[in-house]
Order: sequence, then C-alpha cells, then structure tokens
Amino acid sequence: MARILGVDIPGEKRIDIALRYVYGIGPVNALEVLERAKINPSVRAKDLNEQQLSQIVNAIQAGKYVIEGDLRREIGLNLKRLQSIKCYRGIRHLRNLPVRGQRTSTNARTRKGPRKTVGVVRNPNAKTGIH
Repeated sequence: MARILGVDIPGEKRIDIALRYVYGIGPVNALEVLERAKINPSVRAKDLNEQQLSQIVNAIQAGKYVIEGDLRREIGLNLKRLQSIKCYRGIRHLRNLPVRGQRTSTNARTRKGPRKTVGVVRNPNAKTGIH
C-alpha cells in the first residue's frame, strides 16, 4: 500500500482512482495531478516507484490544492461562521435539518435521522369509564 501525503492509497486500483482517497482530490483533480506529474493514469498504484510517488506529491503541492486537514478545517470554520451569525443556513446546520430548500414534512430522513415515534402514555390512575 502506497502512502501519499499521509494517506494510504489502495495498491490494486488504478492510480487515477486511488488518488481520490486523498480528501479534496476528485476525478478531475486526480487527472490534472497525473498529467502534471507525467504519469499514465492506467498504471496500478502498487506498480509506482518512489520517484513517481514523489512526482505526484510535488504535483499536488505545486497545484496548491487544499486537501485533507486544511480542507476539513476550512469547511468546519465556514459552518461555524454561518452558525455564529445566525443566518438561515447556519440555523439549519445547527438543527440537523436540510439546508438547501428540500421539503421536510415527508422525506428528509437522511438528515433528520430515524423516526422518533411519539406515543400517548396513559395514566393508570385515570377513570376508566366502567362504574
């Protein structure tokens, strides 16, 4: 298993697919990085030598991609900012509700979580109607 910027990438996959395991690098960025590093995208990750791995790392750093911890921190700070200024989107994030205008009367179960059934608890001391 090869490591790129602290991330284990699977050796059996093609390098253009394996690069996507780095948070912040998707399909388009992976191909750009490989083009800049002059590496064939169809090569398996386990077949790369140390020099090719260092070329990939240099290409990622030269491309000024925001990846891994920096990207996670940036996204977290963006959410904190929205929540602190109490804007609509920030409030929706706080309450774990859909943010982008989806309906919530039905559906939205992914965001809201499993249903919480609200039932009636009967009072055992209540009058039963039988005299």
